[in-house]
Amino acid sequence: MSALLPTVFSTAGLLGGYQIARATKNRQLGGAVLAVAGAAAFLGWKKNGGTGTATALTATYVLAFGASHPLAKKMGSWPAVYTVTAATAVASLVFGRSKK
Repeated sequence: MSALLPTVFSTAGLLGGYQIARATKNRQLGGAVLAVAGAAAFLGWKKNGGTGTATALTATYVLAFGASHPLAKKMGSWPAVYTVTAATAVASLVFGRSKK
């Protein structure tokens, strides 16, 4: 189960952060959700795969958040968020597993 938690956190951060920012019209609150979930995901990735893996997957998470903005102009907000969230989840499941 612990191998799945970072994926759950990163997914919750991207989807939940966007939803909260949209629903409350408070981007900072959405960013706080994104940051807290990202920190939790980092800790899980570090436990499972080490610091290098955690750093790379956290960079993927942050880049996914950034990529969702220009992607939203092409395909719409929710489709963009779903797309980058799915890509991040796949990366987490493939690379974030324990190497033990």
